[in-house]
Amino acid sequence: MNILFIMYDQLRFDYLGCAGHPHLKTPHFDRVAAMGVQFTNAYVQSPICGSSRMCYYTGRYASSHGAQWNNFPLRVGEQTLGDHLRKLGMDCWLLGKTHMKADAAGMERLGLSPDSTIGARQAECGFDTWIRDDGLWGYGPDGYYDEKRSPYNEYLKSKGYDGENPWADYANAGITDDQIASGWMFRNAGEPANIAEQDSETPWLTSRTIEFMEQATGTWCAHVSFIKPHWPYIVPAPYHNMFGREHVPPARRHEVERENPHPVYGAYQDNKVAKAFQRDEVREKVIPAYMGLIKQCDDQLGRLLDHLEATDTLKDTMIVLTSDHGDYLGDHWLGEKDLFHEQSVKVPLIVYDPRSTAHPTRGTTCDALVESIDLAATFVEAAGGKVPDHIIEGRSLLPWLRGETPDWRTFAISEYDYSCTPHAAKLGVEPRDARLFMVFDGRFKLIHAEGGMRPMLFDLIEDPDEFHDLAKGQAHQPQIEQLYGMLAQWGRRMSQRVTRSEDDIKAMRGKSLGKGILPFMYDGSEVDEKYTAKYRGPVRQRHVGDTDA
Repeated sequence: MNILFIMYDQLRFDYLGCAGHPHLKTPHFDRVAAMGVQFTNAYVQSPICGSSRMCYYTGRYASSHGAQWNNFPLRVGEQTLGDHLRKLGMDCWLLGKTHMKADAAGMERLGLSPDSTIGARQAECGFDTWIRDDGLWGYGPDGYYDEKRSPYNEYLKSKGYDGENPWADYANAGITDDQIASGWMFRNAGEPANIAEQDSETPWLTSRTIEFMEQATGTWCAHVSFIKPHWPYIVPAPYHNMFGREHVPPARRHEVERENPHPVYGAYQDNKVAKAFQRDEVREKVIPAYMGLIKQCDDQLGRLLDHLEATDTLKDTMIVLTSDHGDYLGDHWLGEKDLFHEQSVKVPLIVYDPRSTAHPTRGTTCDALVESIDLAATFVEAAGGKVPDHIIEGRSLLPWLRGETPDWRTFAISEYDYSCTPHAAKLGVEPRDARLFMVFDGRFKLIHAEGGMRPMLFDLIEDPDEFHDLAKGQAHQPQIEQLYGMLAQWGRRMSQRVTRSEDDIKAMRGKSLGKGILPFMYDGSEVDEKYTAKYRGPVRQRHVGDTDA
C-alpha cells in the first residue's frame, strides 16, 4: 500500500464542507471523508509552521526535537518518517513545502556532505526530494526571504512570465490601473491574480504530483505539501469572486476578551496582523479570497483522486488530508495563528485506508483526542512495522480506523516558543522563558506561560467560543490544578532515551551474568553454576609464594 500524505498550509478545521461550513462546498475533501474517517479533535503540537511540521515528520513533541520556531534547524540525528519507512521497504518522497532548516553546523561537525545521499536526506527532513518549494518567495532591498532556488519561479519563467520573481509579480499579485496590485496588501485580496489559473501554485504542484505517481515504482509515501491557502491571500480567476462579503461570518470575538487579558494574549491582540483583522474591510476582502484558495485546493484534490481512480491505484493508496495549523481570520481579535484557540491549534484530519480492515468505519467521524504526531506512528504501522515508541511519541490511528476503541490519551498537548517575536521583547521575557504550553482534556483547556505569569483556562463545554478566561478568578482552581497535574505527567515523559527501546532494555537484563560480571556474591551459590564455571577449577600455575613459609 502507498501513502499519499497531503498537507495544506494554514487550512482551518472548520473551512470544509464536511466540517459544516455553511457556504464553502468542498466535494473532494468530502469524498475522502466519505471513504474514510474524519477526526474532529485533531491538534497540532505547535501552532507555528516550521515547528508543527517537524512534529509531523518526527512523530515527536516540539520540546523533544527542539526545532521550536521557523528556521530553527532540526538537529542532525533526529529520525524522521523517511528513516522509519525506508527500514520497512517504503520510499519517502517530498513534493512541496517543509519549512525545514538544515542543521548545517551539525552536518559539518560530522563530515556529512549535503551532496551525499545521507547528507541530502538530513537536509530535507529525511525525505528524498522530488521537488521542494517552500512557496514564500518574498524579496526586498535585502534580497530574498528564502535563499534557495524556486522551482516554481523557474516554471513560470519557462511559461513566459517575465521578471526576476514572477511568484511575486504574477502568481501573488493582481492588476489595478495597469499597476501591480501585490497580494501582500490586503486591499488587493479581491483582485484576480495576474496568472493563468493552471499556472498558479496549487495546480502546478498537483501536476508535479501526478508526474511523480506516473513514474513511481515500488511502495512509497509521498508528502505533498501545498503552500495554499496560506497568505498572500490572492487567487486567480474564477476563484477570486466565487465568494463575497455575504459569505463572511461575523468574527467570533467578545469585548470581555479585551478586559484584563493575559499579558501574552494582550500583546498578540495589539500586533500588526491582529489590528488589520480587527477591521471589517480586511475580513471582507481576505476571507472570500481564503475561501477561493480552499475551493481551488479542493478542485485540485479532485484531479489527484481522478488520477488514482483512472490508474486503478485508489484501492492501494492510503490518503491523509491535514494542515500544519489554522488561521484566526479576525476571531478572538487576532490574525494568523500562534496561540491556542481552536481556530489556530485544531486542524482538519481525514484518513482513508483502502484495506478491508477499515470497512467498518467508512464515512464516520471520530472525536478522540488526536495529535499530529500520531501520523508518523500510523504510517509505520500501515507499512507493516512496529512503532518504535521510544522514538515516536505519537500513537497509531489504525485501531480507530478498524472500528476498535483503544486505550487512548486523556489530554492533548501543544507548545509555542515565541522567543523570536517582538512580543517577548515587549513583555521583557527572556528567550528561555518565552514559552507557552497548552493542555486540553476534551473540556478544559489550560495555557501555561513560563516567566511567572498566570495561566489561562477555558471551558469548551460551557464556552465553546473560548471567550471567558476562567483563570482571571479563583473559582476554578481545582480544574487548574488537575490540568497542571496532566502537564506535569507529560513533562515526565521519557523523550530522550531514543537509542534503546523497551524491548532492548528488557533483553539486556541479566546479560552481564553470561559475560562473567558477577559482583556482590559471597560464595557463588547465589547464581546458577554455569555462571561461575569459568571461575572454578584447579590452579594451573602458582605465582605467589608459599603462604605457610
